[in-house]
Amino acid sequence: MMEINLGNKKIGTDHKPFIIAEMSGNHNQSIDRAFAIVDAAAAAGADAIKLQTYTADTMTIKGAYQINDKDSLWQGRELYDLYKEAYTPWEWHKEIFDRAKEKGMIAFSSPFDETAVDFLEELEMPIYKIASFENTDWPLLKKVAQTGKPVIMSTGVSKLSDIDESVRILREHGCTQLVLLKCTSTYPSTPGNTNLATIPHLQQMFNSLVGLSDHTMGIGAAVAATALGARVIEKHFTLRRADGGVDSAFSLEPAELEALVVETERAFLALGNVQYGVQKAEEKSKAFKRSIYISKNMKAGEIISLDNTRVIRPGDGLESRYLDIVLGRALKKDVAAGTALTWDII
Repeated sequence: MMEINLGNKKIGTDHKPFIIAEMSGNHNQSIDRAFAIVDAAAAAGADAIKLQTYTADTMTIKGAYQINDKDSLWQGRELYDLYKEAYTPWEWHKEIFDRAKEKGMIAFSSPFDETAVDFLEELEMPIYKIASFENTDWPLLKKVAQTGKPVIMSTGVSKLSDIDESVRILREHGCTQLVLLKCTSTYPSTPGNTNLATIPHLQQMFNSLVGLSDHTMGIGAAVAATALGARVIEKHFTLRRADGGVDSAFSLEPAELEALVVETERAFLALGNVQYGVQKAEEKSKAFKRSIYISKNMKAGEIISLDNTRVIRPGDGLESRYLDIVLGRALKKDVAAGTALTWDII
């Protein structure tokens, strides 16, 4: 069994999925809205709230790149301006984390450069997340690994060789507890490009806990991922998609997050073990199996035939497998129609 102990929460093969509500930029630059997102995530049953720790200046520079992709939610936007709109002010982090802890949730973040790691260490980060776009940034990986904290890493936009190198870097520099998330880095993703069948392969390849960073709409992909071994599910979360925001279009609302929590746990519980035979819970249902019954009033010595028997519910008589054996045999005593046929009356 693989397990990461985070105090009041655990991530492991024998535990229900650990649900992460990703706030990202859905606070829309309002700390009160950020608090409301934390409260709503806690009320929905999420295990963790996650931020992203960067500034526009730690990510890029003005004029470096303008998005030119008609399929992107951010078509025509300059990258610098997008990050300036989406970033979470660093001075908010402690207050947001404290609010989450008060609500019984784990609070953590994705650092996007080494200065962010130094900052998060001051806040006693319990676990780190490496985002897909940063998963080949070796200096960042080394810095995070050297904290000795557990690491969750998304694997989007990566070849298998990239993931292998990044896992080696993390493990060689102090990371002993690792979760790898299948991720498709499109916003939103489609079910068709999600490729959940990768999840068990990822687990086998790297002997790590696995999960899904899910950008699809709804919760179907996450429930299916749970059945394939995902024990961490990360979804973007907002109060209302209609409120807008950089990630709102592919974020869950509170009722959907609650459904995600409930249905992934149900999927986990339903997996169970390889099981054949009659379970204890099924014992009473054995009565609804069919068995052989006398269908007419009969006298002792009369011969059992198809004319005076029926194979019906309930299952109190001989099983139908014995029908050919009992046909042609005589009754020991008088029996009334509706009597279960048993060996002691033949």
